[in-house]
Amino acid sequence: MSRRIELVLLLALFLLGSCARKAVPTKSTSGKVAPEVGASNVDFRYLTAKGKAQIEANGEKPPTVNITLRMRKDSIIWISASVSPIGEVGRVFITRDSVKLLNRLQKEYYSGNFSYLSKRFNVPVTFEQVQALLLGNYLPAAPGVTPAINTSGDLQTVHYEQVNLIIEQLIALSRARMQQLTVRDRETDNNFKVDYSDFRPLEATTQQFAYSVLVKAQQAKLPVSTVSINYRNVDVDKERLAFPFSVPSGYARKK
Repeated sequence: MSRRIELVLLLALFLLGSCARKAVPTKSTSGKVAPEVGASNVDFRYLTAKGKAQIEANGEKPPTVNITLRMRKDSIIWISASVSPIGEVGRVFITRDSVKLLNRLQKEYYSGNFSYLSKRFNVPVTFEQVQALLLGNYLPAAPGVTPAINTSGDLQTVHYEQVNLIIEQLIALSRARMQQLTVRDRETDNNFKVDYSDFRPLEATTQQFAYSVLVKAQQAKLPVSTVSINYRNVDVDKERLAFPFSVPSGYARKK
């Protein structure tokens, strides 16, 4: 149960951990979209979202988890996960250079930098990657890599190879938002696909946000694992948000 809670709390890291190293660029690319690419990234100062997440892996389907996501753009990602009737089971607090993870089920916590996450998921992890994947934002190629861009009707496909990986993003031009991301490791055949759907305009803006996210990930010949998130409400810049994180006495620190 502990492992699955961490996967829910760190959905983006689950995606990255499904493939080999360097699946997406590790340098800061927040907010940068090449002019020839028809995608726009969600812009805000503060964002909050509430919904439900479900993981299915190895034939097991644990209880649905209620999640609350809060962000201060390019600065803080905060996620709380709860399960009825237990209540909150975990909380995560991520900044550009630190990660704090609280596991209430096991009464343990981690506080440190991204090296823990990189080691746990066997992939370099950055704040920019986590933010982009949670928001459904466009992921640009690393410096020196030129993507192939093809447009057909309302759909634009951005395709590039990076190290041993084949990366493809499908963009709906009418809403200027990414609706699918696929990554495949040419050597291991590890792959994952993320579908963003149920786009709705954010209140008081024209920005489109994907209220439904479906992830299908597969390592080697193992069964496909899926993660689905369905948000019921998403708000931007309605208020200045708080990001509380404290460790109860008696909790053991993970190393």
